[in-house]
Amino acid sequence: MVPRSSRSPTMSLNDAHAFAFSLATTLMAAIVIFQAGDGTLSVTPASEYDGDASEIIHEIDPFAP
Repeated sequence: MVPRSSRSPTMSLNDAHAFAFSLATTLMAAIVIFQAGDGTLSVTPASEYDGDASEIIHEIDPFAP
């Protein structure tokens, strides 16, 4: 048997957008999609993001028209 990898699979850009949109509409908060230092994509509320602004790929604001 091969042990299960402890690393989670990477998120595609389409998955990241879908996840971010779902979070934004559920939490009613601005969400950012950013690229981490290892190249993976991640999603977090904009108020909690403290990384480099140049790493932000997209921001989803549920209050934007």
